[in-house]
Amino acid sequence: MEKTVQLYEGKAKKVFATDNDNYCIVSYKDDATAFDGLKKGTISGKGAINNQMTNRLMQMLEAHGVPTHFVEELSERDTVVKKVSIVPLEVIIRNISAGSFAKRYGVEEGIVFDAPTIEFSYKNDDLHDPLLNSYHALALKLATAEEIDTIKAMAFKVNELLKAFFKKMNIDLVDFKLEFGRLPDGSIVLADEISPDTCRLWDSTTHEKLDKDRFRRDLGGVEDAYAEVMRRLMDSSK
Repeated sequence: MEKTVQLYEGKAKKVFATDNDNYCIVSYKDDATAFDGLKKGTISGKGAINNQMTNRLMQMLEAHGVPTHFVEELSERDTVVKKVSIVPLEVIIRNISAGSFAKRYGVEEGIVFDAPTIEFSYKNDDLHDPLLNSYHALALKLATAEEIDTIKAMAFKVNELLKAFFKKMNIDLVDFKLEFGRLPDGSIVLADEISPDTCRLWDSTTHEKLDKDRFRRDLGGVEDAYAEVMRRLMDSSK
């Protein structure tokens, strides 16, 4: 399968049409942005790591009954996925206080929650992805009540599977963002990516940050952190 026309270019990926209307090719870039695009840079090798990591995690989730858009990895940066229409909701699951949650509610980072939290934001760059609840999503016709219930259930299931998976790598899954898509028959599948770009990952022993926060906060060692997560992932699959 080969790329034809470019359909979309986002902050971290390009999406291409193929000669099959049911599939697209996603191509991962090394570009990095933070703070709603105000901070821009490059993380060398990020695209290859995020592509391959996402694909392995999607395959693991599929094996545990979570439907995803993954079809086939073509190269270290390119992957065939099912063509979906993205539900314009970003779904954030949090297990430990960090980032905007800690800032918004005036709490310290590192508080382990008794149960995971879920929040939605409206996927809209012009509006800077505002937070909303399920009633807002229904009012704006972003998703149906049934779709929202499906997305919530899938997101919590993904969280439990990923938490256990990363724990085997001595990594704590602090929080992460998911996106979902609709197939032509209306069914909901997990889409987008699962990577250090979209997850907060802390070393379970040292609490060292192994994710995009190293770029956001100018902590240095960004490439090394991404590579370390990938190394642990590959070691765990041997």
